[in-house]
Amino acid sequence: MPNFPLSPRPDQSPWGAVQQADQIASGIWSVTTASHGGLLLSEARSAAMPAALRLSGDAYEEDCDWSLVYLAFESELALQKTSTAGFLQLARDTVRCWHPDRYAAHTGESVAPNQSSVLRTREAYRAAIGEFCTTTAWGDWADWVPEGKVGVIARKVVSVNHLGRPTYADDELCALVDKDAYRERGEVTVLSAIAHTISDPPETIRPKRIA
Repeated sequence: MPNFPLSPRPDQSPWGAVQQADQIASGIWSVTTASHGGLLLSEARSAAMPAALRLSGDAYEEDCDWSLVYLAFESELALQKTSTAGFLQLARDTVRCWHPDRYAAHTGESVAPNQSSVLRTREAYRAAIGEFCTTTAWGDWADWVPEGKVGVIARKVVSVNHLGRPTYADDELCALVDKDAYRERGEVTVLSAIAHTISDPPETIRPKRIA
């Protein structure tokens, strides 16, 4: 196991000035700022990140990306007792859920859709390419939506990236759907799969690109 030198406490991060910093292992700083936080790696640590888990910079934000670092140096952190077995398992589960392709490439373990919300969303959008899918919704509190209905804007899906984020064409539809049916929607709501009535959008929500 390689030895990494200690690194100086960081003062700045991509999320702003560092307010608190703890070096959880040589060259790995856990930092917080006024708005966000995550892990900052020294140059040596960044270079040692496995290719499948390495991001382009030395910052791994606290929502999901932190788990890539813990998985990369899992054995070292376990020996140092920096993290509990439960926390290291949480890191594994987080990478599996939010970075399924990276997880599979690093561990050699396949990831099933029921283990990853990213995979579920990605597959749902792939199946919906060419379909109109709802992107925005208004309840019957809106003055243009009848009681018991939900007003939706649906756009045509043209592609989806590895994170499960779709790209839409300019085509849009405005429709009314039953509130109870909409409540039971799945991961992606394909307009053709739910009873609906096409409606003219009110002036207040017409796309600004339409003159």
